[in-house]
Amino acid sequence: MKKFFGYALVVVAAIVVLLALFYFLFPKSVFKLSIDAQRRSAGLVMKEVRVDDHRIVYLEGGKGETIVLLHGFGSSKDAWTAFAKYMKGYHLLIPDLPGFGESSQVPADRYDIESQVGRIDRLVEALKLDKFHMAGNSMGGAYTATYGAKYPGKIITLALMDTAGALSRNKSEFVMQWEKGNNLLLSGNTEDFDALMALIFVKRPPIPASLKKIMIEDWIARAEFNRKIWNDWQPHLFSLAPVLLLIQAPVLIIWGDQDKIVDMGGVAFLEKNLRKYRTVIMKETGHCPMMEKPEETAKVYRSFLMGQR
Repeated sequence: MKKFFGYALVVVAAIVVLLALFYFLFPKSVFKLSIDAQRRSAGLVMKEVRVDDHRIVYLEGGKGETIVLLHGFGSSKDAWTAFAKYMKGYHLLIPDLPGFGESSQVPADRYDIESQVGRIDRLVEALKLDKFHMAGNSMGGAYTATYGAKYPGKIITLALMDTAGALSRNKSEFVMQWEKGNNLLLSGNTEDFDALMALIFVKRPPIPASLKKIMIEDWIARAEFNRKIWNDWQPHLFSLAPVLLLIQAPVLIIWGDQDKIVDMGGVAFLEKNLRKYRTVIMKETGHCPMMEKPEETAKVYRSFLMGQR
């Protein structure tokens, strides 16, 4: 018996060593396996569709009323994966917005709000969606508000999470740095990546060094095209006031009380210009509630959806 346990310990130790070697020798494979595991845990499957000259990659899963989830600038569909795990009973559609994530980058095209919202609608048409809910974070929130105003007949409810384009009398830390010529969303080095993460999250998610390196490499590789997208859409960034007045659907406003990207004063701006809304301020939370506190954010959102039935 002692020999058996001795052999078992040796085998376990060997497996641990092999896994450690695999992790350090093939971090990109480990990163992909980790992402795939998170998607499976949330019941999401990756698919793709052609919209105009764009290849749009998206995650889909679940059954029930459809919710379209839109990520923020420089982010991707996987910003919603942890949140999706707590949204059972709904059909989720989570695209990489054109120009981001695994969707195609088309240099000749424009990426202003109107162009992107038009592509989102053609994506909706391609996937044969009728009426649905839509939620967006940051830039995705600006797209969500614009979509709700432009296509009211297709929208059941909207959710705006720390939405870009919501004006505030106070300047966020990001805006103050941006005005000094340091736009952290467009930088391309490790120090700025760390600084950006510190602005986005109150409690930064733990990321192993080798996986963090992969994220930074991808961020740097996308910096040039991100700059093009920013230059296309930024002049229209603060045009939400007339858009909000046209929204007919009920709106849920979710905001992190320690958002350092878009100041919390934006909440009052939204409330002033919307007809029907409910506001939830999340304590000890930064710019991306669905990432930092996915279960709590999903609970708030589900409560709102149930209240509209």
